[in-house]
Amino acid sequence: MDEKCGVVGVSLADRAAARPLYYALYALQHRGQESAGIITHDGFQQHSHVEMGLVGDAFDPDDIDGLNGSNGIGHVRYPTAGSVDTACAQPFSVSFKSGSLGLSHNGNLVNAGTIRDELAGMGHAFTSDGDTEVIAHDLARNLLDADLVTAVEETMAKVHGSYSLAVMHDDRVLGLRDPQGNRPLCLGELDDGYVLASESAAIDALDGELIRDVEPGELIVLDPDGTGYESHRLTDPDTTARCFFEHVYFARPDSTVDGKLVYEARRELGRGLWTENGIDTDVVMPVPDSGRAFASGYAEAANEDGGGVEFAEGLMKNRYVGRTFIMPSQDERERAVRLKLNPIKSTVEGKTVTLIDDSIVRGTTSTQLVELLHDVGAAEVHLRIGSPPIVAPCYMGIDMASRDELIAAGKTVDEVREEINADSLGFLSPASIADALDTAREDLCMGCVTGKYPYDIDGEATDRAVSRPVIGD
Repeated sequence: MDEKCGVVGVSLADRAAARPLYYALYALQHRGQESAGIITHDGFQQHSHVEMGLVGDAFDPDDIDGLNGSNGIGHVRYPTAGSVDTACAQPFSVSFKSGSLGLSHNGNLVNAGTIRDELAGMGHAFTSDGDTEVIAHDLARNLLDADLVTAVEETMAKVHGSYSLAVMHDDRVLGLRDPQGNRPLCLGELDDGYVLASESAAIDALDGELIRDVEPGELIVLDPDGTGYESHRLTDPDTTARCFFEHVYFARPDSTVDGKLVYEARRELGRGLWTENGIDTDVVMPVPDSGRAFASGYAEAANEDGGGVEFAEGLMKNRYVGRTFIMPSQDERERAVRLKLNPIKSTVEGKTVTLIDDSIVRGTTSTQLVELLHDVGAAEVHLRIGSPPIVAPCYMGIDMASRDELIAAGKTVDEVREEINADSLGFLSPASIADALDTAREDLCMGCVTGKYPYDIDGEATDRAVSRPVIGD
């Protein structure tokens, strides 16, 4: 499985690409903390450095100086399954008869195993269990007999699942987004070149300007000299399957994803949460940091309705503790919550509190926070969530637990409320998600909250007519 990650690619006029790639990866660090890597090309040969750990730990100045060339790609990775070692760290590189190839992948293929078996039968040897290597081998095979655009199109016709790719073929950098646009990818312009990235925050970090999102099914080829780019629309689907959870949780609030500033989307989601499940309390407070914009929109809508509610910061965050959502084990998640968030007693004591969070996955954080607020004297704790109940796994690259681990799977809202021990609990509806994102419901992937998916996944229902490609015919 290839996972929730961040990708970037740059082509510059006459400047080394390594340092801009390094800065861009820093801006995407929230998308993966297990490994970081950069591949560059100097016009003659490929240079690569990939290490486990955070971006700042994976590179030292000598590593950056050794990555020659004005074209390159980068990757930050967080694994949800499969190996956690340098074999699966990215970008993945391969040399073959027609040159060198490097790939950075965000997403997950449904049919990687089938394609791997086919390629292995043709003599391809694999060094990892990730699906990025499957894409690389298939693309390399197609490049033996076809031009670049045709080879990419042939690979796209075979793979089934979600992917945004930053690809390097010799000194040409490409960006490719899957036909459903499940994972984000955008295009930006620098003073001396162009950049492709998972989020626009990476473009901002390079003092660039966002041009637009890469469209679902679109291939962007950057000119190696940094003077321009080509666009090839390889597919033009009737509907898309954009991941709503990018706006709810994963993307940075200062990023623009699919034409919508994430911060404003979260405020709109918070306003919808008040409309659907508002409750008058003394204080409205967010779970920092991703709950903040939701709570701001919620409190604003409440006050417009004459609620007179106070918006307050009642939980202080220790910023040296990572995301509990993506901690590897349950014990670590439970300990991290206590290390990560501490209540401000004067904001909470003796008051009725509405606590706003973006989502509930396993329920560990929510349960502990409700208990924490009661312990410091809250009269009531009402929990409001800026997304629907998560009832099914994500197969498209976010670390969603199995159904057995999801607190809302197979339970009513009141049963979840009772388990969390909140005085009341309210979620946002899928319809409100679509409204806040200005997107038709059928253009969103909501498999984790509906149990129906936009891809052909073994043992799961679909929400549209879809089937995976037949391999080997």
